[in-house]
Amino acid sequence: MLTALAALWGAATGLLLPRPAHRLSVEPGEPWRRARGWLGVRPGPPAPLLAAVTAAACALLAAATGTRPELGAWLLLAPVAVLLATVDFAVHRLPDVLTLPLAGLALAALGAAALLPEPGGSWRGAVLGALGLGTGYLLLLLAYPRGMGFGDVKLALGLGAALGWYGWGVLFIGAFAGVLFNGLYALALVVTRRAGRKTEIPFGPFMTLGAYAGVLLGAMAR
Repeated sequence: MLTALAALWGAATGLLLPRPAHRLSVEPGEPWRRARGWLGVRPGPPAPLLAAVTAAACALLAAATGTRPELGAWLLLAPVAVLLATVDFAVHRLPDVLTLPLAGLALAALGAAALLPEPGGSWRGAVLGALGLGTGYLLLLLAYPRGMGFGDVKLALGLGAALGWYGWGVLFIGAFAGVLFNGLYALALVVTRRAGRKTEIPFGPFMTLGAYAGVLLGAMAR
């Protein structure tokens, strides 16, 4: 029943994503009249697909987390994460209007979960995870600015909070998984001759996917 309810929540919120995804995918200064529909100037996933993806993500989170209070946080964060990944794939940009609220929402929701009976993680861990992963990505940006953008650093705050909730081990797994998924995707594009050495590949979706995998593993381990 819990998994079914989570899937319904994910489907309902996923159906709302195409319009904000389209609006956030319009380049700064691009006239709105040139992009009047998500299937117009900016092709992208239709509403049923986004609803299905969000529903599946929420259902898996519910199955892994069970009745522990942090499930509420995961169900709030999942639609925002799907929206961020969609926008980044479309225009290689992680808008501040999404990344910064994601970090705030993660810390607030997990802080509330920590006050309820039998939480599966630690709010202190979430705070340290946000600071740790955010700092790590900031150092990577300073060392190799062509490899990522500042949006990735801001996204790392929210993802680090989610991963840090379950501890440093989960944080490392989620961070490594994001790099691995990105590398495998890039390799597949090169092998199929759909990309070259200079092709820009958005990193945000793979950071998010890696964090999602880490959270699932952390939840199941509890």
